[in-house]
Amino acid sequence: MDSQEGTQQPHLVLANKLFLLRHPHVQDIEKVRLKDEVFSAVKSDDMAPLYETLATDSVLERDQGLLDSMRAKIDEEIKKLDEKIADAELNLGETEVREAHLAKALYFIQIGDKEKALEQLKVTESKTVAVGQKMDLVFHTLQLGFFYMDFDLISKSIDKAKSLFEEGGDWERKNRLKVYEGLYCMSTRNFKKAASLFLDSISTFTTYELFPYDTFIFYTVLTSIITLDRVSLKQKVVDAPEILTIIEKIPYLSEFLNSLYECQYKSFFVAFAGLTEQIKLDRYLHPHFRYYMREVRTVVYSQFLESYKSVTIEAMAKAFGVTVEFIDLELSRFIAAGKLHCKIDKVAGVLETNRPDAKNALYQATIKQGDFLLNRIQKLSRVIDL
Repeated sequence: MDSQEGTQQPHLVLANKLFLLRHPHVQDIEKVRLKDEVFSAVKSDDMAPLYETLATDSVLERDQGLLDSMRAKIDEEIKKLDEKIADAELNLGETEVREAHLAKALYFIQIGDKEKALEQLKVTESKTVAVGQKMDLVFHTLQLGFFYMDFDLISKSIDKAKSLFEEGGDWERKNRLKVYEGLYCMSTRNFKKAASLFLDSISTFTTYELFPYDTFIFYTVLTSIITLDRVSLKQKVVDAPEILTIIEKIPYLSEFLNSLYECQYKSFFVAFAGLTEQIKLDRYLHPHFRYYMREVRTVVYSQFLESYKSVTIEAMAKAFGVTVEFIDLELSRFIAAGKLHCKIDKVAGVLETNRPDAKNALYQATIKQGDFLLNRIQKLSRVIDL
């Protein structure tokens, strides 16, 4: 997936290569190439702290001479940056002082020193007045968070950005934050909120520092399929012009989306199988691979059964292009987990749906809420009587 415009943040490119380098399903010959590219990136940016970690973890071979050389260059560069800060504080204005501090923060980010980068970003923030510039510092912090997959840092930074927007802030930065938050939600398995944030950002996407636009469309389609109803999926995804212009460029994605919507279940399973490798090798989706696979199958099986009061297992197996044994085992697991509302008549080889009555569910919920409210009133009356 290549970017159409804009440039992905180099350290996030590096983070993805490190993820693939450690991935058990990446071929050894590919890992040789990745290892060379990681080493070149670490060396060119003098990333001594990261190099030391990777050498300790046996991802890269330790070269003490190279490490000492990197540290010497870092010390020299920090000395120059400190001199510029001192000069700005003595001879120049507040803007120049802020820029000198920001340059030091960005240098710590470049060499992969997370703690010093965060510390220097805070110093830079103390020298910053404009809300937009403060937001840019938050985006730098968020990028650090995604490099290290530090979800606590990401969550706090998103909250901080939202509070900054209460003071002001432009729409371009607000729209960018939606993509950052969407990626955070997707990475922490909140697919519903991720889909909502991604869909809100389709026509305003400028967050190329995180990933290319086609990767963004990939995430948008994947999160939408398991969280939107058919009507919303049609309106917001299947017929969305922004998605239509990109989706054919991503292997299997168009077939995955359209075959589901058009109830072409055999084609859907073929596309689904083709997409599994992409999901498995995605840095943000990989931890949720099994969960996502289950959710997709829940959606497609539920959609198929929606049309029937009863259907033979053989007919369902034929529709999906799989064996009766496979579909029988699949359905048994999903029914036991409460994911599908049906039962299997093993003797007749028939599936009978028993979808819950929506009106009855609403009635039960109302009764439950009423009981809760009455209990609260009784407790309150006791307090008043006292």
